[in-house]
Amino acid sequence: MKNHQITIKDIARELNISKSTVSRALTGHPSVKSETRKAILELAEQLDYQRNMMSISLITNKSYTIGIVVPEFITSFFPQVVVGAQEEAAKAGYNVLVSQSNDDYATEVANTKVMLANRVDGIMVSISKETRNFDHLKIFQRKGIPIVFFNRVCDEMAVPKVVIDDYDAAYHAVEHLVLSGRKRIAHLAGPEVLAISRKRLNGYIDALKKHQIPVSDDLVIPYDLNLSKVKIYIKHLMGLENPPDALFAVNDPTAIESMRVIKELGLRIPEDIAIVGFGNNYGSDFIEPGLTTVNQPVKEIGKTAMTLLLGLIDKDTAQWRAVTKTLDTELIIRGSTIKQELPQSKR
Repeated sequence: MKNHQITIKDIARELNISKSTVSRALTGHPSVKSETRKAILELAEQLDYQRNMMSISLITNKSYTIGIVVPEFITSFFPQVVVGAQEEAAKAGYNVLVSQSNDDYATEVANTKVMLANRVDGIMVSISKETRNFDHLKIFQRKGIPIVFFNRVCDEMAVPKVVIDDYDAAYHAVEHLVLSGRKRIAHLAGPEVLAISRKRLNGYIDALKKHQIPVSDDLVIPYDLNLSKVKIYIKHLMGLENPPDALFAVNDPTAIESMRVIKELGLRIPEDIAIVGFGNNYGSDFIEPGLTTVNQPVKEIGKTAMTLLLGLIDKDTAQWRAVTKTLDTELIIRGSTIKQELPQSKR
């Protein structure tokens, strides 16, 4: 056979059957006899046949491709979400097209246009820190393309969402610091535009109020998640006349960078200042001391979001159209808040 892209026509000629029979076998149509399907699939594998997804999409009106839009790949969070989502997509016979915006709104818009151009059957989205206008995502709704948000969600769109209870997780993280004897607890918060940042801030505030600890404005610093600025903020906090004895960071990268700066200042962790992160990102247990942090079920977030999306694509789960799935978290206590050589007393 000539050296060219193998087609359905080549397989049909080799087996002396019709092209329509080959097409039905390759797309799983039940009308094809099992022995015929087996012969077609074996020959297709032998000839390294690659399905023409564009042709299939014209026939079935489906591309068997799902888009995933994330804000960054700097931390381990979003790659792990994608892994979980991809595992579920593969089970259902779908490919995944992944893009990241580098937390830039214009890039996010461009990425969604690529998804539309590739005729995705559905899309999973976690918005960038700059996203305030959602017109580029509402296009999918207007076109009847299912959309599911995860982690960073759009509250004004009535579609499925997969989240954790950021408020509750932050509340218990800060309460852990209070019960460890800390009285001046700072918070490096995320961008105010993100709902997860606001919820974590509210959890921080309410935990302090419950334990009659004043909320000091000079100890709360919202920032844009640019890690190069953490050094400035930590030096400012530790240079206060009455510096904090603990820090609750909006995420693990912020916490880990804070630890690095604090060590540069000659301070001890947790003796001089205790630190709690959020995310249990890769490396949080490798640093010294290990970082106390909120563990998120990252792969499960991806799996759950993909399951919801596949249900909408197959149109057999109408009851999920605007559901919000909230997954559980766990506070993992390590040496950044309690010296590990000492027994941890329960209160």
